[in-house]
Amino acid sequence: MKLVAGNSNRPLAEAISAYLNVPLARAQVKRFADMEVFVEIQENVRGEDVFILQSTSFPTNDHLMELLIITDALRRASARRITAVIPYFGYARQDRKSASRAPISAKLVANMIAHAGVDRVLTLDLHAGQIQGFFDIPTDNLFSAPILARDIKEHLDGGNRMVVSPDVGGVVRARALAKRIDAQLAIVDKRRDRPGESEVMNIIGDVSGRSCILVDDIVDSGGTLVNAADALLANGAKEVYAYITHGVLSGGAVARIASSRLKALVITDSIMPTEAVKAAHNIRVISIASLMGEAIGRTATESSVSSLFD
Repeated sequence: MKLVAGNSNRPLAEAISAYLNVPLARAQVKRFADMEVFVEIQENVRGEDVFILQSTSFPTNDHLMELLIITDALRRASARRITAVIPYFGYARQDRKSASRAPISAKLVANMIAHAGVDRVLTLDLHAGQIQGFFDIPTDNLFSAPILARDIKEHLDGGNRMVVSPDVGGVVRARALAKRIDAQLAIVDKRRDRPGESEVMNIIGDVSGRSCILVDDIVDSGGTLVNAADALLANGAKEVYAYITHGVLSGGAVARIASSRLKALVITDSIMPTEAVKAAHNIRVISIASLMGEAIGRTATESSVSSLFD
């Protein structure tokens, strides 16, 4: 087995390497003066089972191109099997036609990855589960729920917890986590007037006196979380936490979260945290290295990956 890391999240790649006790393969992934991506694999990979560790996070297009070019380099170097390990899959929110003459960009990106020569995809908490079907190659969508549930049990009082879905679309995800930590479920009913903006309408469920845990796959602008936290507190919640898999946190999101009434926002390192995220007093990062590493190891040995979540 060989591990090849792109530039999107080197600390996570090194943590996965340490978990598996497999060193990262020597590879050069750099830019020419005009910002073209250049890749050179600097050791033999002929006949090897190779895993590319690369999130397609900001800058999304640069990291996507790195993934595609690394794949091409490995294919031309006669790697036996290439698995793209994509902790955060960019373009996942463009998974359907939201308006006339709009693209389905998630499907386009899936086609690009498959045509580049990837044999298998390993990703985490896709925005919509059906994106697995966009790939014409085997795709494993891992879940961060076991890691989030363990952290919740370690940091929050067990008898007073309530899991809250920030919208109707996230109910399945929230219910799965609520079951793991033996908590009740509430739902924030909201209306989104335009991308990046939301208006909370109602809270479905009695949150009075509860420690509420907002659960979602992506936090981007942070507006939805802040509005939901305010609505929960207005309905009598004792305190509000948020557990989100992918901390996109674009624009002024970190400042918005830091000045909000959220007790804490907990995200994973599927996207490399910025210095602003590390400095924020109420944002905490937990690692997915053990989860991703275990899934990679099981894929390499042709063992069951789904049993990780039983």
